[in-house]
Amino acid sequence: MPDLLLELRSEEIPARMQRKAAGDLRKMLTDGLVEAGLTYEAAREYWTPRRLTLDIRGLTARSKDIREEIKGPSTTAPDQAVQGFLRKAGLSSIADAHVHSDPKKGDFYVAHISKPGRAAEEIIAELVPGIIKNFPWPKSMRWGPASAKPGSLRWVRPLQSIVCTFGPETEEPVVVDFDIDGIRSGNVTYGHRFHAPDPITVRRFDDYVTKLEAAKVVLDADRRKEIILADARNIAFANGLDLVEDEGLLEEVSGLVEWPVVLMGEFERDFLAIPGEVIRLTIRANQKCFVTRPQAAAEDLSNRFILTANIEAKDGGREIAYGNGKVVRSRLSDALYFWKTDQSDLPDLDQLQASAAKFNLDMKKPLDQRMARLDHLNVTFHAKLGTQGARVERIRRLAEELAPVVGAEPALVARAAVLAKADLQTEVVGEFPELQGAMGRKYALLQGEHPSVAAAAEEHYKPQGPSDRVPTDPVSVAVALADKLDTLTGFWAIDEKPTGSKDPFALRRAALGVVRILIENRIRLALTSVFAKAFANFTGGADQASDLLAFFHDRLKVYLRDQGARHDLIDAVITPQSDDLLQIVRRVEALGSLLDTDGGKNLLAGTKRAANILAAEEKKKTLVAESVEPALLREEAEKKLFAAVNQAEKEAGQAIQNEDFSAAMLALSVLREPVDSFFEGVLVNDEDQAVRANRLALLARIRAATDQVADFSKIVG
Repeated sequence: MPDLLLELRSEEIPARMQRKAAGDLRKMLTDGLVEAGLTYEAAREYWTPRRLTLDIRGLTARSKDIREEIKGPSTTAPDQAVQGFLRKAGLSSIADAHVHSDPKKGDFYVAHISKPGRAAEEIIAELVPGIIKNFPWPKSMRWGPASAKPGSLRWVRPLQSIVCTFGPETEEPVVVDFDIDGIRSGNVTYGHRFHAPDPITVRRFDDYVTKLEAAKVVLDADRRKEIILADARNIAFANGLDLVEDEGLLEEVSGLVEWPVVLMGEFERDFLAIPGEVIRLTIRANQKCFVTRPQAAAEDLSNRFILTANIEAKDGGREIAYGNGKVVRSRLSDALYFWKTDQSDLPDLDQLQASAAKFNLDMKKPLDQRMARLDHLNVTFHAKLGTQGARVERIRRLAEELAPVVGAEPALVARAAVLAKADLQTEVVGEFPELQGAMGRKYALLQGEHPSVAAAAEEHYKPQGPSDRVPTDPVSVAVALADKLDTLTGFWAIDEKPTGSKDPFALRRAALGVVRILIENRIRLALTSVFAKAFANFTGGADQASDLLAFFHDRLKVYLRDQGARHDLIDAVITPQSDDLLQIVRRVEALGSLLDTDGGKNLLAGTKRAANILAAEEKKKTLVAESVEPALLREEAEKKLFAAVNQAEKEAGQAIQNEDFSAAMLALSVLREPVDSFFEGVLVNDEDQAVRANRLALLARIRAATDQVADFSKIVG
């Protein structure tokens, strides 16, 4: 079977676009080939900073001949129907159609369509130019004299050459010939632009890869990553260091080079006074370099960094490493200035006194000064929700309310809430926004804050995703809950809720964060009362409480399903008024344990049978007694069931009051045998209306008893 090689070579493609672009190219071409009637065995995409490549194996040489019949209207149909049939079948005249007869339907038109197969080369030559012209680059450009013409070619960077060969392994492949804006396909490519600038003639994928490698181009991005990672580890180890690995940076760097050459640079040790996160981000953001640390060191960094060049320099890379070191030193000088400035007094302290008094700030401390400035400058949180200062005040009040619930010291919680957003006014966070929280923690420790207060500055943002850890320190928990609940109630109050896939303010993440904090820390919290306090800060928000609670129920369902809980059990225990998320989880756990037993499964079957009979009779308006009259119980089985229901209802109710849901389930489980015996030996629809109404009342008691713990009608099985 023939193979197809396609290479689109251009000036440098941004690293962030390469992987997706290669995948898009593979999908667009393979979809087009299949739609045209071709099949293939395998397809793989490759990319470098200067080329996108496809290797398609086992492509059929020709599409199949197509013969099909298209049934048309009756021969007596109006002309409008006939014309529609001709358009659908691609016929120019009704004379080109055939007439078929049906004993029941009479005569009708049929089009016999015959389409001969096409050579794969012809199909490819037609597909590829269209793909290139309509390629979904996030950004693209025109270039050269042709760029002035309407409809001229656009590409991410100027497209320079196209390789397109096709043929079986046993024969010389052919060039699939096509032209797009003056660029003609061929079998010639070019290697590394510095090391191997001469043209290279290729035949098929295997020799293409070999010749590129000889021309200093590693085509496979994953292999470039392996080379960079292995060489970086080795050069670090040889210098008594460990590489600080960074998968995101590795992906990016592999997209910047075709021939990776790993080198080591260095900077002055004085810069190690800067926090490691700042050093790492500075070097990463500006020079795309990795940092290192002394072997076996947990956090401390060394003054050596790892860079990846795209060239084998004659001096072994000394000048390249030196040049990168100069830039790194310059950037670290800026970072050191930011770091020191953040620990110095602000120049406008005299203007910050009112804000200092409002939040009881100690203006001798740098972080307190930054909080005062955040309030003084009236930095906007949201146009409809006021300033960051106002928000901090709301978070403080709510966090103090939550402190006893989560077991935190209220004074520490208040202090942590006040300082939590202060680092937004620091120079380091201004330069590196991703360090907000982390820098707040460092600066808080530097000015002698309680460790829990410092931890809360960083941890109140957590969890920021399903895999992020939740805070466990009670002070952090209180501030994190207050922060997220203020956000949610605020945006609910101004009717800015998530819609469909749109969630610009990450409210789903905030709600899931609250869910995880409460559940994973086993915290009991009545959300309804918290909503009432939080909504009081906003105009017209209180009527949104039930809607927000329903939103939390949805997030809790997502969380529990991800944990493996059955959706029907969740639905069975949640009611619109359920506002204690931990209690819901405990109910689900207890119900699941019950239904994992044979007794639980049998109880479910019996109670559902009782509920179904009762529901059917209620629908027919059959009389159901208001209560069970013991004197009307004739059969021994119904007397035993009545006694069992009384006992189970009492014990389950007491267990629920004690919030022992496992005990409540156990109390209900004793109903299994008397329910089974009742349905085996007792006719519910007795001829005596009073007896029938009494027995239906007994079924109602079963339903009421089980409804204390869950709505069994929603359980599958």
